[in-house]
Amino acid sequence: MTDSVICERHGAVLLITLNRPKANAIDALTSHAMGEAFVNFANDPSLSVAVVTGSGERFFSAGWDLKAAAEGEAVDADFGRGGFAGLTELWDLDKPVIAAVNGYAAGGGFELALAADLIIAANHAQFFLPEATLGIIPDSGGVLRLPQRLPQAVAMDMLMSGRRMAVEEAMHFGLINRHCEGEQLLEQALAWAQEIALSAPLSLASIKTITRATHGMPLEQAYKHMREAVPVYQAMLHSEDASEGPQAFAEKRTPQWQGR
Repeated sequence: MTDSVICERHGAVLLITLNRPKANAIDALTSHAMGEAFVNFANDPSLSVAVVTGSGERFFSAGWDLKAAAEGEAVDADFGRGGFAGLTELWDLDKPVIAAVNGYAAGGGFELALAADLIIAANHAQFFLPEATLGIIPDSGGVLRLPQRLPQAVAMDMLMSGRRMAVEEAMHFGLINRHCEGEQLLEQALAWAQEIALSAPLSLASIKTITRATHGMPLEQAYKHMREAVPVYQAMLHSEDASEGPQAFAEKRTPQWQGR
C-alpha cells in the first residue's frame, strides 16, 4: 500500500480513500495499490462493505493520470489486479462497494464509481467521460456500463460529447442512489454501509453474484442459472446463518452471523 491509497476500518466497513491531490488521478502504481486494497477487503471475513472516496472536496477522481501518460505510461499499461482503479474488472468480488463521490468523477473516476454497487454523491458532484475529446475511449467500463445504466441516447451523448451530468440529472435517471451536502457525505456513506453490513454476509454475496450472473438473461433462464449454477446461493440456503436469522427474529434479538 502507498500513501496515495488510505484504508481505514470502521467495524465491518472498510473506507478506501484515494489520496492524490489535487485531482486524485490514478497512475499504474496507484491502481495496483487500489487493487491490493480491494483484494484484501474481499479476502477479510471480518469486513462486509467497502466505501471508496477521494480526498478533498473538488475531485472524487480525475481518472487516468495524464501527467503519467505524458511521461510515457501506456494507455494499455498493466493496472494490476481488478483492472483500472482496482475495481473495474474485479469480477469475483462478492461484497458490496459504495462509491462516495465527493466532487468531479471524470473519465476513469466515473468508471470507478460505475463499478461500485451503490453511489452516494455530494450535491456539487459532476459525472463525465471526456475520453473521446482526447482521442481515446472510456474502455475501463464506461463504454460498457454506462449504456446499461442510462437510456441509450443519454449514454451515447455523454460518451461522444463528454458532456457533464450534475447530481439532479443523475438522480432523475437512477444513476446514483443518494445525494447530500458535501460535508455530510462521508458520515452518510459510512452510516449506509454500516446498515448494509447488518445483513448476512452470504445473503449479500448471493445477491451480488446472482444479479451479476443473470444480467440480461430471460427470466426463466435466470431462475435456472440461479438454482443450478451459483454455488454461493446454495451455500446460503443451507448455511447456519439461514437458520440463525429466523431464530433471532423469533427471539427478538440481533442475529449473530457466522458467514457459513
